[in-house]
Amino acid sequence: MSRLLNIDLPPADVERQCAEHHVSISAIEPLPSGGTHLVCVRFEEAEEMRQVFSGKLIAGIVRRYPFYRARGPW
Repeated sequence: MSRLLNIDLPPADVERQCAEHHVSISAIEPLPSGGTHLVCVRFEEAEEMRQVFSGKLIAGIVRRYPFYRARGPW
């Protein structure tokens, strides 16, 4: 399995949910489609977040911004 998830929610909502579940973020970025690309530090954390976001996961390949540089406290 993968540590990445594409979620149909804004980045702020995803960050809040990760903080509530004590999940460490490796990378996070907005998607042009309006969702969020999330990479968790640990595989187990990604599996937990798949359950949390089960109804909001984006299936398949998504378009991402080129050269996106995230700013954040992680």
